[in-house]
Amino acid sequence: RAQGHHVLRGAPPLTVPLGRAARASPGEPSPSDAAPVSPRPRSTRQQSMSAGRLLPLELVDKCIGSRIWVIMKGDKEVVGTLRGFDEYVNMVLDDVTEYTLTAEGREKTELDQILLNGNNVCIMVPGGNPEASS
Repeated sequence: RAQGHHVLRGAPPLTVPLGRAARASPGEPSPSDAAPVSPRPRSTRQQSMSAGRLLPLELVDKCIGSRIWVIMKGDKEVVGTLRGFDEYVNMVLDDVTEYTLTAEGREKTELDQILLNGNNVCIMVPGGNPEASS
């Protein structure tokens, strides 16, 4: 047994760190009395499809080739045609209109193509248009 870890009985060889939640208080069941922890299912995608649910990256994937409105951290919004993305939701957009909010109002810039860093994305609106909502 690894020092500082507790092996759950009746479960596959998983270990749980001995933290505050794993230590039993008087009158509470000990961690060894807890229900066995099963490993994560191998195919989350298959489960989501069978349950009729859609994972976030699956929704983004359905938007490829469509117009999308992206609200960024700070004062920028971008509308363009989604060409591709990765697991970090870094995105490539074509035919882009970038809106920057300033003290004087909203500045509009037209761009052929842009690469957005997924760390700066707050909201994505498939088919959205910021001019229709203002």
